[in-house]
Amino acid sequence: MWSVRIFGTQPTRGTLAAISGLLAGFAALAVAELVAAFVRPQAGPVIAVGGASVDRTPAPVKDWAIRNFGTADKLVLQVGILATLALFAALLGLIALRYRRTGSAGVLLFGVVGVAAALSRPDSASFTDALPSLLGAVAAAVLLWFLIGRLTARRGAGSPQPETGWDRRGFLIAASAAAVASAGAGALGRAVGNGRGKEAAASRDSVVLPRAASPADPTPAGAQLRVPGIEPFVTPNKDFYRVDTALVVPKVDATGWHLRIHGQGVKRPVTLTFQDLLDRELIERTITLTCVSNEVGGPYVGNARWIGARLADLLKEAGVKPPSRGGPADQLVARSVDGMTLGTPVEDVMDGRDALLAVGMNGEPLPFDHGFPVRMVVPGLYGYVSACKWIEDIELTTFEAYDPYWVKRNWARKAPVKTQSRIDTPKPFARPRAGTVMVAGVAWSQHRGIEMVEIRVDDGPWRPADLAAEDTRDTWRQWSFPWKATPGSHTLTVRATDRTGEVQTAQRSRPVPDGASGRHWVVVTVE
Repeated sequence: MWSVRIFGTQPTRGTLAAISGLLAGFAALAVAELVAAFVRPQAGPVIAVGGASVDRTPAPVKDWAIRNFGTADKLVLQVGILATLALFAALLGLIALRYRRTGSAGVLLFGVVGVAAALSRPDSASFTDALPSLLGAVAAAVLLWFLIGRLTARRGAGSPQPETGWDRRGFLIAASAAAVASAGAGALGRAVGNGRGKEAAASRDSVVLPRAASPADPTPAGAQLRVPGIEPFVTPNKDFYRVDTALVVPKVDATGWHLRIHGQGVKRPVTLTFQDLLDRELIERTITLTCVSNEVGGPYVGNARWIGARLADLLKEAGVKPPSRGGPADQLVARSVDGMTLGTPVEDVMDGRDALLAVGMNGEPLPFDHGFPVRMVVPGLYGYVSACKWIEDIELTTFEAYDPYWVKRNWARKAPVKTQSRIDTPKPFARPRAGTVMVAGVAWSQHRGIEMVEIRVDDGPWRPADLAAEDTRDTWRQWSFPWKATPGSHTLTVRATDRTGEVQTAQRSRPVPDGASGRHWVVVTVE
């Protein structure tokens, strides 16, 4: 006689009904993942619902998530979605034990939520994006109906379990088969998806970056201070911050990529392939990028050497004129393959700064996390209005006519980087010994440059720090200050002055709507 035991005890029908709901949920995700592998990964229900949740989350909540979870915010969101799905799946299993049709219909309702989320995404191209959620829900509803049937079916005469009134053996066989089939479907979907990812990876591996027609000047001697604990002058790719809304990093095959430039004031619309970009005269520049979500003293800033095509040259070839020269468009809307939209002032792109369509980062093709095959880099602007990753479309329009993704969520239309500085060492609550303690960090004011950095100990006077050599006004600048530390608790505060004479403000503000402001300080105890 077949028997089911969990932790040494024979489960009740209620427990098995909850397990039936969980198996149905597992089947829904597995079937959906398999279908999404043939449609596109972003169409999967977890990704679609997660993306829709991100779209509808108020900016302060997103800011809180980034502040508390950092780059793990997307993982936390997906785990939360899966936990919620598991809870409701188990609940639907219990409901189905008494109301079989209602429980199965509830599963279909969850499928409708997934369909609605998929079709609401800005990158949804067709109804095919609804197929993963739809087919996954149907498979789950059928499975739940069938499994609950094994828990409610009456045994005929001669049954070895006449007292139970339900098919224990049939349930075990059906549940085991469902689990194996779901695992197989999920594994197959993952294999298909990985295969497509390998094609994109192969296209990246085959890229040989050409020598820049205008190479970056060598990093000046003395730009990197020899102070333990300070951030490197050039941030390695693996350590460069990543903040975006993509729950699945797009894996774009460069051989099939193209970029379209069109819109108001475009006299000659342009379509470029990846090879077209590589064949152009490329420039190489070291540029510091900053995320608008960066709190005062935060980690979402990094400096890298980029290689790419001048964006202004491409716009001029398309016949675009900046507003200052009579052009009708004042906003450049960049669109990513995942539907993200970023709005950049046309005037800033065409004012002579080194705005790039970058293809390389620190001597190698862009990593997938940072926008391969092509991304925008515009010095002096926060990333949400300039640094479009996985870019595929540029439309010239006006700020009055169109609000991009973040502007619709109450962020500022224009967002020049604010003058900021940070103490990297000593760390907060450090306990250095009395004597000379080297205080050091970085300061940035992209496209304006850093003129001076000052340090204050407790409520004492501001004292000038020693500045490292400057690379360009588009990069951050390291600084150091030999502090004669005395025993006790002390507060160290830093402020920077940019080359326009603007002093970093003491007025504290949060990142929303146009970047955080204030001065970074740390408390240490000298022993």
